Amino acid sequence: MSQKVLIVEDEANIAQLLQLYLEKEGYETAIASDGAKGLELFHSFAPNLVLLDIMLPVMDGWTVCQKMRKLGNTPIIMLTAKGETRDKVTGLEMGADDYIVKPFEMKEVLARIHAVLRRTGPQEPDARRLSFDKLVINLDSYELLVDGHKVDTPPKELELLYHLAATPNRVYTRNQLLDEVWGFDYFGDSRTVDVHIKRLREKLEGISNQWTLKTVWGVGYKFELNTEG
Repeated sequence: MSQKVLIVEDEANIAQLLQLYLEKEGYETAIASDGAKGLELFHSFAPNLVLLDIMLPVMDGWTVCQKMRKLGNTPIIMLTAKGETRDKVTGLEMGADDYIVKPFEMKEVLARIHAVLRRTGPQEPDARRLSFDKLVINLDSYELLVDGHKVDTPPKELELLYHLAATPNRVYTRNQLLDEVWGFDYFGDSRTVDVHIKRLREKLEGISNQWTLKTVWGVGYKFELNTEG
């Protein structure tokens, strides 16, 4: 069965170009020209991935992204003419999985889609669940359990934590994390990583003395398993 991509874009020529290339790649597509219609199709079309413009009539992309994220973990790639770092960070904080600035090349869009679907697609059983003292990171169900309680966590935060915790005590630079978690030579700012780490720390601070989400100054971050405690 082909995977489905919902295109939420009010510029008809861009939407039709995306549809043309995606269908040539074997994807099933649907187009919404405003935010409200996008949410409606999100329910009825049940896409595997959403391409979401920010500047939309009726309801803007930020709002649409927030509403979609409350409904589940369907990957969302933001499409926008805004290239400033603060806009990228805002989109990623709201739960977007990637961010592409217009004008873009179709081969880049296709590669980003492939990368996001590969990261979020099915894996081997139990391959995506990590357990530590008072902490369970489960990418199969996209759940974070902290001290036995489920903590709402945006998909990208969970993927970042999983990536660090999968190889405890290894130090990752910000650029490595951008490449390996966000994927396909992600063109984001390294502060994107800092924002996500800060938000994870707010959820995890003081939970256990057996592990720490640690900053290695001048280098990057690691998930440290403490030898004592």
